[in-house]
Amino acid sequence: MIPAFWDRLVRRRMLEEDVNEMAPARRLTTLDLVALGVGCTVGVGVFVLSGEVARDITGPSIVICLLVASLSSLLAGLCYAEFGVQVPYAGSSYLYTYVTMGEIWAFITGWNLIIFFVAHTATVARAWTLAFDNLLGNQISQTLHENISPNVPQVLGEILGFIVVGLMLLFMELLTLRNRWIFLVSKVFTMVKLLVLSFVIMSGFMKGDLHNWKLTEEDYIKAGLNGTFSLGPLGSGGFVPFGFKGILRGVATCFYAFIGFSIIVTRVEEAQNPERSIPMGIVISLLICFFVYFGVSAALTLMVPYYQLRPRSTLPEAFLHIGWATAYYVVTFVFLCSLSVSIFGFMFPIRNLIYMMAQDSLLFPVLASIQTSTYMPNVSTVILGIVVGILAFFFGLTDLLDLMSVGALLAYSLVALCVLIIRYQPERRNGVKEAQVWEENRPAAEKLTLQQLFFPGSPTPTPLSGQVVYVCSSLLALLLTLLCLVLAHWPGLLSGDPGPITVVVLLLVLITGITGVIWRQPQSSTPLPFKVPALPLLPLLSIFVNVYLMMQMTAATWARFGVWMLIGFAMYLGYGIQHSLVSYSELSSMCALQGSSQVQRLLSFPDCSFHFHPD
Repeated sequence: MIPAFWDRLVRRRMLEEDVNEMAPARRLTTLDLVALGVGCTVGVGVFVLSGEVARDITGPSIVICLLVASLSSLLAGLCYAEFGVQVPYAGSSYLYTYVTMGEIWAFITGWNLIIFFVAHTATVARAWTLAFDNLLGNQISQTLHENISPNVPQVLGEILGFIVVGLMLLFMELLTLRNRWIFLVSKVFTMVKLLVLSFVIMSGFMKGDLHNWKLTEEDYIKAGLNGTFSLGPLGSGGFVPFGFKGILRGVATCFYAFIGFSIIVTRVEEAQNPERSIPMGIVISLLICFFVYFGVSAALTLMVPYYQLRPRSTLPEAFLHIGWATAYYVVTFVFLCSLSVSIFGFMFPIRNLIYMMAQDSLLFPVLASIQTSTYMPNVSTVILGIVVGILAFFFGLTDLLDLMSVGALLAYSLVALCVLIIRYQPERRNGVKEAQVWEENRPAAEKLTLQQLFFPGSPTPTPLSGQVVYVCSSLLALLLTLLCLVLAHWPGLLSGDPGPITVVVLLLVLITGITGVIWRQPQSSTPLPFKVPALPLLPLLSIFVNVYLMMQMTAATWARFGVWMLIGFAMYLGYGIQHSLVSYSELSSMCALQGSSQVQRLLSFPDCSFHFHPD
């Protein structure tokens, strides 16, 4: 009973080299993909997030947080790049985990990507209304708050959220436009945005004061604020006012600033030369985004002391501090336009992801219904608009950013795990038939021994060696999670307590031993235009960094994420596991291969029909 249920959870989808008549034309060059990645990455993070993180979490050391976050994103980007050339199909990490780890992991990845994209869209909409209100001198929010009774709950006092809902409904309608025109407008605004941000960086270095990175107790006293004797609401001064914990928390939040690169992989079927342009597009866009974020954050903290950054303030307000009112209005206008366009960069992949999951019958089929005139999934588009409006109304900007980061970090960890697994697997592109023929003709003497763990007999991957890597990778993921928990939340570790130190050493020994087992297994010799270097160390390092950053999130963020995952598991266990098309295709292949009357009878049962009926 339990083994059969587990087999249903980890069944994998086979890739088929079929030709789709509705496949998009391959028209995107490397430059187009770089523009897409930069346009989707440089947005809310640079205009809003920099000030929020610098004021409350890191101070001037935000530049260190951005450096670490960019390196972590680069590790994930390299894993995405290999999958982009190894599995050149649209579907992003959802498809990758489906063909590598199994159905339950694919659903978890897809479900996480949905909340990631939805929360990002809600974040952009909320940042848009915030910037628009600031541009008008906060007159809208002040007028609304003055006319609302004090007895009304504060969440209902955020009437500005209704504007967000209206904006999202408008954007849902605009999604019926042709993709080509939206993409062209996005490229134009990306160029304008980079030019404006270059002006911000140069202005910061010209008008900035290096003393803002070396604030002392006297500066706080002159400003009538707290001293430097203990970490208070404004920190303890200096370049790292909130200490090492502030840097770790800042890295976890700043990770959001670089997660837009995954959009490049969703357009793999539109790339002219995906084997070359996907890896180059990811790496180049990440480098550009790092230099932009680093320069803007440095300029912001040099122009304005971090403790003078107002809550809910945006990047253009730094020009008011130095007396450049004209620059404030120009940068704010460009900010509003770029945010308006960047919403589409994330709305298209989330709509396509939901469409793919619904076609795989992991989500309800009604979500795959399309509008015949524009080939747009109309039901999922309307539902997305409603969910985005609800999130933007009830949650603050920081809450949405943290929720996005958790979903993205988990998805990136699964992608790194997939790279680690798939490199050691034999070719499986012919589906169940090839796997079953191998099982029937497998030598009876092939059994797993202790010697085979470190000295496998075959120079090429076999199903047995692939299974060894699969199990060892799963154990490593568990051990790395435990290690991150100990490092992040065991207070006696830094004080020299022998208990946590012993646990850490034991975990490191186990991780090293299992990594050695994976390293000794034969890798696939299939030539690829790009491969992640230093396997298996680099994917494991990516998993460790991602999980450790997830441990820095607050309990409230994990509670929200847990509720979302419970909803997803209820949907999958109640519907998806029973109606998955992968089960139907596996049973059909077995029936065609064996001509088994038992399999035919199984397919004829109502519970195994997988709802291929017209209703």
